[in-house]
Amino acid sequence: MSLVVTHDLHKTFVHHGRPLHVLRGVSIEIGQGELVAIVGSSGAGKSTLMHCIGTLDLPSKGTIKLGPHQLAGLPGAQLAKIRNETIGFVFQFHHLLPEFDALENVMMPGLIQGRSRKEMSVLAKKLLDEVGLSKRETHRPSELSGGEQQRVALARALVLNPKLILADEPTGNLDSATSAAIQRLFFEVNERHGTTIVVVTHDNGFARLMPRVITLKDGEVLSDVRSEKGTLPKPGELEAAAPSSGPEDDAPAGEAPAAAAAEPTTDA
Repeated sequence: MSLVVTHDLHKTFVHHGRPLHVLRGVSIEIGQGELVAIVGSSGAGKSTLMHCIGTLDLPSKGTIKLGPHQLAGLPGAQLAKIRNETIGFVFQFHHLLPEFDALENVMMPGLIQGRSRKEMSVLAKKLLDEVGLSKRETHRPSELSGGEQQRVALARALVLNPKLILADEPTGNLDSATSAAIQRLFFEVNERHGTTIVVVTHDNGFARLMPRVITLKDGEVLSDVRSEKGTLPKPGELEAAAPSSGPEDDAPAGEAPAAAAAEPTTDA
């Protein structure tokens, strides 16, 4: 069953008075439970595509179907509701709230929805244990390592049991060993929960281990390759993969929906 379907998706920014075509007719279909990497050089449109799928930005042309919802033309409030109920986000920068501890950060999307602290505490504790941070619940972000902060961010993304996780360069600021541990968590989450996960990455070693890799070039789909490999890498595979070439941005400065993406928990 398809969870995400884009058809003839276009996105054009106006940059210094000139149109910049970032997406040029992208049509893809992602099924429920898939684990997908989106790769391509800087400027290929990877992050822009993810922002449009995640309703953080609107396409200039084309349609997006997310589950049963056709997103084109929906008002902002309805898009926010669909986003909150369907999608969890993990970004290169974790965007944890510094004044709250790890447990409270994971609880936050549910608390914003009006759920009880008791209910959310149970869910958050379970997820922190799942990502290996059960002993760090009361630590604030400044007291956690970069890898631990991303584990908290992943737990937060999962706390409302979304059908889709969108991750944009989630290991871009981490060393290779920590990156491998975080990457393994994505495979484990997909296997354990059946959550559809779409990862934008420059890490070709990580991408090669994914069951499906969509490559963008100049705003178009260059290739869409599925492999027969299992979803969970064998021990050492991620660690042995080639290191990332480093994160770069897709959209022109000042035009990408950074403000919308900066605090995903405000809508959650």
